[in-house]
Order: sequence, then C-alpha cells, then structure tokens
Amino acid sequence: MYDIIVVGAGPAGISAGIYGVSRGKKVLILEKDEVGGLIGKVSTVTHYAGIIPGETGVTFAQRMKQQALGAGVEIRRETVERVQMQGDVKAVVTSQGQYECKKLILANGSTGRKLGIPGEKELAGKGMGMNAAKHGNLYAGKHVYVVGGADGAVKEALYLASVAKTVTIIHFEPQLGCIAEFREKVKKTPNLRLMLNARLHAVRGTEQVEQLDIRSELDGSVTTIDDVGCGIFVYAGTVPNTQLYTELELQDGYIPVNAWMETQIPGVYAVGDIRVKQVRQVATAVADGAIAAVHACIG
Repeated sequence: MYDIIVVGAGPAGISAGIYGVSRGKKVLILEKDEVGGLIGKVSTVTHYAGIIPGETGVTFAQRMKQQALGAGVEIRRETVERVQMQGDVKAVVTSQGQYECKKLILANGSTGRKLGIPGEKELAGKGMGMNAAKHGNLYAGKHVYVVGGADGAVKEALYLASVAKTVTIIHFEPQLGCIAEFREKVKKTPNLRLMLNARLHAVRGTEQVEQLDIRSELDGSVTTIDDVGCGIFVYAGTVPNTQLYTELELQDGYIPVNAWMETQIPGVYAVGDIRVKQVRQVATAVADGAIAAVHACIG
C-alpha cells in the first residue's frame, strides 16, 4: 500500500513525487517510457528557471530522475493498463502487477498529434515523423521540413538548422505562432525558410521519403516537391493521454480540476499537460505537481 501513486514521470509527476516524499509519504511513480515525458525528447530546454547552459531534454530528464531517486521516490517502468479510482483505496493495474494507494495523481502528459495524411503511417521512422534531438544528425547536409509554427516547432527547426543543409517550416497560418525571441532567430538563420499558408498534404516513398505534396491554404492548390531522402519533423500540437480514465468527465479530452488539482473524484488529482489549463509549460507542470502532492499529503 502506497500513500501516493503518480502515473507519469514528466516534470509534473516527478515534482509530485519529490514533494510527496518530503512530507514523509510513501510514493510510487509509474512510467511506461523514460523519465522526462515530452520535454525529455526535445533538443534544447529554454526559459525554465535554473536550467544549466546547453540544457537538453536528455540532461534535464536525467537530473530530474536523479533528484527524485535521491529523495527516496520509487520509480517503476511499467505500462498502466487500468485504474480504479473510486473509494478510499485506489488500484492501479500495470502490465506487471497491481498497486494500491490512498491518493492518486495522474500525470500522463500528452502525445504528439499525427497529421492523418497519406503516407504518414507507412513512412513513419523512414524520414517521416522524426525527432530532432534523436535523429537530427542523420540529416546532416540534407533538406528537412518542420511541420508546425508554435514555440516547440520553431525551436526544433532552429536546432535542425545547425545540422541540415536547409530547413523549411510548413505552417498553415500567415505567420508563425511562436514567441518574438524565436521569430527574431528565424530571421537571422540563413538556411531556414518559411512556407506559410500551407499544409503538408501527403508524403510518398518506399524506404525513405521521396516526394511531398504541399497544399495551399489560400487557393487549395497542391504543389509536389521531389526531395529524396529528406527528413520531416512534425510538431503539430499534442493530444492528452486520458484514454484510460473513463471514470472522469473530460473537457475536450482534458481533465478538469480545482485549485488543488483535485478531480471530481476525491483523492484523485490531475497535473501537467493532461489537465484543463491555459499555459502548458514545464514551469506550470512542476507547479501543478507540487500543489497536488501538498494537498494529497494533508487532505
């Protein structure tokens, strides 16, 4: 029996775990992948207070893991398959067993959104849907395309520009939706170009991407680009990982909570990208985790 079980080991989950053990509670974090969540997969971490120079997603995730383990948080790499939330004792069933707790904190985060276009599934991992931090060096001296115009997409495009021959940002709006800092850096990056009012419409190839279809948002025309061996990196938003939580009422796929991060079910909390909120950043995720854990320890 645990006092608190946290599902997910991104910044929100790790924060909750650290705050929980600091108050003398027995805490278990369950994570299906690596500690870090989405932030652990980015090329660089920016704007978070206290990051080290040259902070990458990998280094940030490693330090979070070390801090949590050093504090006494138990972390198990297991996939959660079912959750029972009602009652004073909650149950979490994984691929390897069942765990019980008094309080449950949901910190599953989100998953990158797919485009749902022809060729996306068939060419996944073969040049389509690549990860900049992990696969960027494979495209040194080649052409790459980044789908998306928000902060995350543009930050990865700037990183890829230091490796690739050219980087083209494909964005459906007339201007980038990123912060001013990134827009200025784009202007100063000579091998980075913008393809605005456009969407990636389809990709073709066999063992690698060979052609891209780009659809204009202005007139609907489709332009085909021959670019054998190029890399396509998709950062078109995220989808919350709430599929397991059928006992909860969702709002546009996200979990509503109160000021203490508590859901409609007593003793069950939701933190980070999985919950209804306006700003989804590492800073707000860490705050969510701290608030939920503090309340779980006194509630």
